[in-house]
Amino acid sequence: MQPKLSVITIVYNNAKDIERTLRSVLTQTYPDIEYIIIDGASTDGTRDIIYRYKDKLAQFISEKDRGIYDAMNKGLALATGDYVLFMNSGDEIYSPNTVKEIFQSYPGADIYYGETEMYDEDWHSLGQRRHSVPDTFDWKSFKHGMSISHQAIYVKRSLALPYDLKYKYSADIDWIIKVAKNASSIVNTHAYVAKYLVGGISKQKHMASLKERFHIFSKYYGLIPNLINHFWIAINLAQYYIRNRRTND
Repeated sequence: MQPKLSVITIVYNNAKDIERTLRSVLTQTYPDIEYIIIDGASTDGTRDIIYRYKDKLAQFISEKDRGIYDAMNKGLALATGDYVLFMNSGDEIYSPNTVKEIFQSYPGADIYYGETEMYDEDWHSLGQRRHSVPDTFDWKSFKHGMSISHQAIYVKRSLALPYDLKYKYSADIDWIIKVAKNASSIVNTHAYVAKYLVGGISKQKHMASLKERFHIFSKYYGLIPNLINHFWIAINLAQYYIRNRRTND
């Protein structure tokens, strides 16, 4: 029997991009998808756009929340699928066959993951993320940086605990590490599975986000190993920008 997938979209005042995300989910060739949309009481016409698709949605809630991770927890509480995927407004599932191909790649994994293609606000491709996904992934894989996008990871719902609301910008990293610690079967699909709109709250509050990430990584990996790892992250980042500057020149 094919597993059921709960796709959860979080949105607030994003009339520009929400329909693109909606269509990427609703045009999937995979037959058993439950689509849940949590809107934070948008005032810019976002709700009107969503309402046009209401008969194709499993759940649609529009109300004020305490932030993005509170909204994600609302969606998670409503999900009834075997797996959950967070595809936030502005992002897309990579192609109409993506979900079908993911579940065909290996039966019954705890986690599936893949590559992400980045896009700017005008939806021009920026190519692959700076961190390509690791060939194999476990809860220690983030020690040198977040190498898997939140939109590119399919998680068995039985492993998906609520997000820790003490984190305002990086609770998704804490969530993925916790899920991975409890997973026994993690499958690399070796394919692009998501399109990601660059930006979001973690970019808007970049320094606060980095501080939260450091705290999360220290919690799981230890303070001294985390300091050493961040030294290598800084070196790799500098090398990346030097290479790209030479390419651009």
